[in-house]
Amino acid sequence: MNFFSGEVVAVSEAAVEVKDLTVRFNNFIAVDRISFSVHPGEIFGFLGANGAGKTTTIRVLCGLLYPTDGYVRVAGVSLDDGERAIKSKVGYMSQKFTLYDDLTVEENLSFTASLHKLDLKTYVERRQELFDFIAFDRPIHDFVRDLPGGTKQQISLAAALLHNPEIIFLDEPTAGVTPVARNRFWSLIRKLSERGKTVFVTTHYMDEAEQCDRIALMREGKIIALDTPGGLKRSAFPVPMLEFDPKESLSFAEVSEMRQDRVFLFFEPYGLRFHAAVRSEKEWEEVRPKFEQKFNVRQIKPSLEDVFIQMVEGKTG
Repeated sequence: MNFFSGEVVAVSEAAVEVKDLTVRFNNFIAVDRISFSVHPGEIFGFLGANGAGKTTTIRVLCGLLYPTDGYVRVAGVSLDDGERAIKSKVGYMSQKFTLYDDLTVEENLSFTASLHKLDLKTYVERRQELFDFIAFDRPIHDFVRDLPGGTKQQISLAAALLHNPEIIFLDEPTAGVTPVARNRFWSLIRKLSERGKTVFVTTHYMDEAEQCDRIALMREGKIIALDTPGGLKRSAFPVPMLEFDPKESLSFAEVSEMRQDRVFLFFEPYGLRFHAAVRSEKEWEEVRPKFEQKFNVRQIKPSLEDVFIQMVEGKTG
């Protein structure tokens, strides 16, 4: 079967299954008894602030780190089967660019192929299929250091896919590239999912997170929520979300007073405006006239950025 034929094979078991995963470094608990599963062909988002435990979890799932405790199964392979068995099933693209700047595109991919023990015929065929997939049209003997940032990321993705893994782990894959390059990269992610690959991705861009099928939110080593983007918004903000557009400039003291007002569950800056959620519609209607003296107020739908601030950063207004 062609590497990117578009044929999706039905798989009944979870692509990733994690139960009570714990990772300790001396007295520090980086990952604290988390459990979740990822469906085959799913784009699964893994969000959290820096230090929340996302990268540590991914390292375990890729066979790069053995956990302190818990059960992990990836593409039908458990940690007991050995790291080589897991590495044959997964592709990993780290948050830092992992190719060698002083090697050419071809040399980088050839080196990756040798690590996976691909024979020459298989390597050349897959390289061309991946070049077609990412629409790479530059000379393969160009040095990586001379490529634009977005193109580098696409070549890095090709390297992660070279051995035809079932699951691709992308750790902040679009950090530092232009919005146009980010959009192009996410178009590739969607195509991977459509063609049966499971994609496990971390990102700090909330517009990217909106494109995930489901999202797990991590805080201090724990998963605090797991749902679709829409489900997370509904659970984080069961009451109306409001946008406050100031009619005139506000002092720092006035903003601080607003954030501490008990009528608000959440009140945070959003560009030149403010997003807020009220504790109850009844309470809000009682005080609404007071606020409308200083603000144009309208009801809006919450964004994932609102969810992130409320749930991951623990803001409560």
